Amino acid sequence: MTRPDRAHLFHTVLGPADAPVVLLVHGWGGDGREWSPHAETLADRFRIVVPDLRGHGRSEVPDEGNTPAEMASDLAAMIEELGTGPVTVVGHSMGGQVANLLAVHHPHTVRSVVALDPAHGAHGAEVKQIPARLAEYRERGARAAASFVAGAFSSQAPPGLRTAHVRTMLGMPDHVIAQSYAGMYTDPDAVGVRPQSEAYLRRRRQPALTVWTSAEAATWERGTQHTPGSRVDHWPDSGHYLHEEHPRRTVRLIEDWVTSVAGH
Repeated sequence: MTRPDRAHLFHTVLGPADAPVVLLVHGWGGDGREWSPHAETLADRFRIVVPDLRGHGRSEVPDEGNTPAEMASDLAAMIEELGTGPVTVVGHSMGGQVANLLAVHHPHTVRSVVALDPAHGAHGAEVKQIPARLAEYRERGARAAASFVAGAFSSQAPPGLRTAHVRTMLGMPDHVIAQSYAGMYTDPDAVGVRPQSEAYLRRRRQPALTVWTSAEAATWERGTQHTPGSRVDHWPDSGHYLHEEHPRRTVRLIEDWVTSVAGH
């Protein structure tokens, strides 16, 4: 039974019941459908769990509390309910922040982390833009967020990918857009800005693989790595939705990572 203090998460499960478990977590304004090609392929070797985060997709939409920290607690409750044991959690963007929060606050549920262009480490001009962006999301909700997302793809992105994400974002509840953005960057317990990001990443004890599309961010995060077996990669040839622009490369990355962690 789902715990009454947690949001009910729509999720799907694929793959052998006795295989290592991989949890695939989407980002801000998305849903689990973006992992469909990866899930089908990975399910040949792994048990794959694909949720929609609270306020997103087909999951419950609370009036309040649509923040990464609450999303991580929802995932911990789901993992315990499914009885999978510790998982490798793979998260993109906000989902990367959620994945690391899950590892820090619910360490018994996480074997390792893969974070793809995660929503942490904001600094400089990006930080200065946060108050204005939050004000716009509070005023215009999903319409403002869709305009932002439309610019997040490289020129090599597959046809239709931008349109699919804009359409999904436009279907989001406006209050979830604003609450989750504030939860990433401006709430008292937010960890998206660099000093707070460094503090929470130092608390993570599981091995982690982080992939950045920014060379500067990759260099910064390499300086925060203290857990044996962790690493940071840089993919310069991609937009923010790197896992969907390069699905086969992402699948190989996850396969190799899960296999290497299992071998330790």
